[in-house]
Amino acid sequence: MKYLTTTFLLFFLMSSLAFSQDWQTDFEQAKTLATQENKNIILVFQGSDWCAPCIKLDREIWSTEEFKNYAAKHFVMLQADFPKKKKNALPVELQNANALLAEAYNKNGIFPLVVIMDNRGKVLGQTSYKKMSPSDYIKLLASFKA
Repeated sequence: MKYLTTTFLLFFLMSSLAFSQDWQTDFEQAKTLATQENKNIILVFQGSDWCAPCIKLDREIWSTEEFKNYAAKHFVMLQADFPKKKKNALPVELQNANALLAEAYNKNGIFPLVVIMDNRGKVLGQTSYKKMSPSDYIKLLASFKA
């Protein structure tokens, strides 16, 4: 019985890891991966600890199995987070990198902002949080493909 329980828990943990979203935080690395895998990039500007629509976008879209499965095949996910709470502060190098991304792709400081780009960083389209199903959001993002 103990063996069966341990096997079940191990299977559950492994399957949940297989579906976790792989977020990049380095733009150059994201472009390299996108080129190697022939994918577009989704760059998400978010305030993970203060922006209610950002939190909804994560919960209602990014964290769903439907989106994770689709994104794994079609996109490299790049995150530029701007937390406000001290306990969530990012390393200075990452703060600086995110600021440079915002300067280039989010001059108006919109949160959340979802930028779809090709593997060279050319913007194909952008959107934000929308109250829609994951499948409808996927269709919206797919409409920006090169």
